[in-house]
Amino acid sequence: MEFNVKSGSPEKQRSACIVVGVFEPRRLSHVAEQLDKISGGYISNLLRRGDLEGKAGQTLLLHNTHNNIHKDILSERILLVGCGKERELDERQYKQIINKTISTLNETGSMEAVCFLTELHVKGRDTYWKVRQAVEATNNGLYVFDALKSKKDETRRPLRKLVFNVPTRRELSTGELAINHGNAISNGMSLCRDVANMPPNICNPAYLARQARQLGEKSEKVNVEIIGEEQMAELGMESYLAVGRGSDNESQMTIINYQGASDSSTKPIVLVGKGLTFDSGGISLKPGAGMDEMKYDMGGAAGVLGTMKALVALDLPINVIGILAGCENMPSSNAYRPGDILTTMSGQTVEVLNTDAEGRLVLCDVLTYVERFDPELVIDTATLTGAVIVALGKHACGLMSNHNPLAHELLNAGEQSSDRAWRLPIWDEYQESLSSPFADFTNLGDKGAGAITAACFLSRFTKKYHWAHLDVAGTAWNSGANKGSTGRPVPILTQFLLNRAETVTAE
Repeated sequence: MEFNVKSGSPEKQRSACIVVGVFEPRRLSHVAEQLDKISGGYISNLLRRGDLEGKAGQTLLLHNTHNNIHKDILSERILLVGCGKERELDERQYKQIINKTISTLNETGSMEAVCFLTELHVKGRDTYWKVRQAVEATNNGLYVFDALKSKKDETRRPLRKLVFNVPTRRELSTGELAINHGNAISNGMSLCRDVANMPPNICNPAYLARQARQLGEKSEKVNVEIIGEEQMAELGMESYLAVGRGSDNESQMTIINYQGASDSSTKPIVLVGKGLTFDSGGISLKPGAGMDEMKYDMGGAAGVLGTMKALVALDLPINVIGILAGCENMPSSNAYRPGDILTTMSGQTVEVLNTDAEGRLVLCDVLTYVERFDPELVIDTATLTGAVIVALGKHACGLMSNHNPLAHELLNAGEQSSDRAWRLPIWDEYQESLSSPFADFTNLGDKGAGAITAACFLSRFTKKYHWAHLDVAGTAWNSGANKGSTGRPVPILTQFLLNRAETVTAE
């Protein structure tokens, strides 16, 4: 998709289609009013006749507008889009309207369009946000994963170019920046979705490593290192190794080192992604129904990979290390068992109560490994618990942290990017449920507060730096008819890095 931004009168736009809004009940937006005035009331007459009420998501496509409506209107078509009640237009409804607009344009053969919806007033949001969200919504709406289909559905005349109109020429630079950021994030989300949607017979830990190497080949600022099982054993990462022991696919930890700061000694931000390319549950086998979706248990690693791609495109002046903790959890005669006691890289011992609580056993060794980077901060992201879905549903990821300022930064980044998080506590009272009579602690807490006790487990390995944990089990993918990766948490992580880079630039 090609995106541009411009400022101009709607009737002067020479395009396949102009997109304008209509509010309830049959109220024309400012731009629609301009077109209506030029056309001698043609559009308002249609609305009075009942052709469009203005409810959110309604659309009405007017054809051959230059000849049928008025010769001064240069566009071939006008798409009227219902925007609901004007005073109630919020960010959620705005994105729904954009999604409906894009699907309509793509279906009606308009290969290019000029969109005036970015001029609508959205509560608490500026031009930058409206343009960037429109770019992201457009790219995400047009995303298709058909790489493995022998017959592909192809749109005959797909949408290829979209121009967003801004109210004044002074906002053109803001719109261009929003397009740049939106494209970088969208492309990162697409990589995240491609990798996560790939079946587990293709996407294994080695596949994740290859994707990282390809990213490294495209940028001189990126160096990629792969750590296999032999080196993990030398490092004492026995907990990580235990999880992958039942699989024929080798566990591989992929380190993507991006050096963007002018001072190479600047402490890095470290992003860690859980990369269970398939999670059967191991000996504590999961139920068969829905187990196919456990290919998405590498959603955290896919999110980190996508974020690193966005980072490279944005060329931010910061140092960032992304780690993909690739592994596969399978049952076999060699698999680890409930009752096993593992010695982690930190030296702490863990009694295994359930082999399906494996992500934390992989992450704990990685969180110890990253100490060698002397990090500015560490954020891990993981499809860690079903409990977070019970707590927060599919709309927000769970956030837990040992550092209040870092938690607040992430919450703010979530609000800015519309990839929201909600903070949960990791108080000492929750730590008690991890007690073990045989080891330092167990890998499973009580029945209640499962997302919190999982984070409490991880917190025992993060005492030497500022750390935050994002549990994205509810947000990384959709089930049912629309099954597939969502591309989250790329937006929140990239926004966090954008904010950090702004701070560096300001200094």
